[in-house]
Amino acid sequence: MSRKQPKPVPQLTAAQFDAMFTNEDDCCAYLVARRWPEGVKCPRCGALNPHKLPNRPWSWQCYECAPETSYRFSHLAGTIFENTNKPLRDWFKVAHLMLTSKKGMSALQIMRYMGFGSYKTAWGMCHKIRIALIEDVKKLGGIVEVDETYVGGKDKNRHWDKKTHASGRSEGENKTPVVGAVKRKGNVIARVVDGVSRAVLEQFVNEAVSTRVSLLCTDEFRSYNRLRYRFNHEAVNHSAGKYVTQGIVGAIHTNTIEGFWSLIKRGMVGTFHKVSKKYLHLYVAEFQFRYNNRMNADIFGTAISGC
Repeated sequence: MSRKQPKPVPQLTAAQFDAMFTNEDDCCAYLVARRWPEGVKCPRCGALNPHKLPNRPWSWQCYECAPETSYRFSHLAGTIFENTNKPLRDWFKVAHLMLTSKKGMSALQIMRYMGFGSYKTAWGMCHKIRIALIEDVKKLGGIVEVDETYVGGKDKNRHWDKKTHASGRSEGENKTPVVGAVKRKGNVIARVVDGVSRAVLEQFVNEAVSTRVSLLCTDEFRSYNRLRYRFNHEAVNHSAGKYVTQGIVGAIHTNTIEGFWSLIKRGMVGTFHKVSKKYLHLYVAEFQFRYNNRMNADIFGTAISGC
C-alpha cells in the first residue's frame, strides 16, 4: 500500500512576486503592513500613531520619546534594511530566492542572478537575512527525535599531512557538531554546539524538549543514556543494524531528524560547498526556518515580519 503524500503548499512564485512588487513603493507598503499590522509604532519607545511627515514619504515623527526635539524615523529604522544603499525590492528578491530554494542559494549565485557588482554585497545581504530568520521555537512535545551530526570535510579528502585516520564519531572531533530535535510532523530545533558530551546534549534536550513528551527517540550514543530519568526515552541501536523498532507509544527511530540533516548536508555539499564554523549557526537557522515553515503558504510574509 503506497503512502499518501501530503499536498504541496503553494508559495510565492516569480510571476506573483513581480505582480506584487512592481515598484519601490509597493515594497515599502508591504514592509509597513508586515512590521506594524496594528498601526505604525515608534521603534524607540513603542508609541502609537506618530506624526506622519507630509513632505517625506514613509517617514514619521515621534514626540513621546523626545518631546522637545522629537525623534524622526522611517519604515527602515531598526530593521536589517536600515542604512542600505540597495532598493528594498532587491532585498525582497534575495529573500524570496533564499526561501524558495529548498537547499539554499549561495551568495555567488545571488550575485550573478541579481547582477550585483561584488560578492561582498550579496554575502552581506544573505547573512543579514539569515539573522532575521532566527526564530524562537516553543519546546517540542509529542513524539520527538534527537540526534547530532557533524559538518566539515571528510578525512579521506584531507591532505596527507592533515589526515586524522579517525572514523565514526571520532572523526567528528575535527568537524563542527550540530544537535537537533524534531517533533514528528512538526517543528525542528537545531543548534551548533561545542561538543557532544553528556552535559552539552542533556542541556540541549532540556531546553528544546518538553518534559510532557510522550516519547523521546535517540540512537544508542552513550551521552543520551541518562535521559531516561527525565523523559520516556527509547533508543534504536544503529550499530546492530536496526533502524526502526516498534515501541508501546510509537515507532522508535531517528529517520525524521536524519532527513533534516540530509537537507543541510546536501546544501553544504551541493550549494555552499564550504561553511566556516563562525557562520554555521546562521546557515542552520536558515534551514530550520524553511523546514518549520514548509506548510506555511505565506512564508515570505513571515520572513519579512522578522526583518
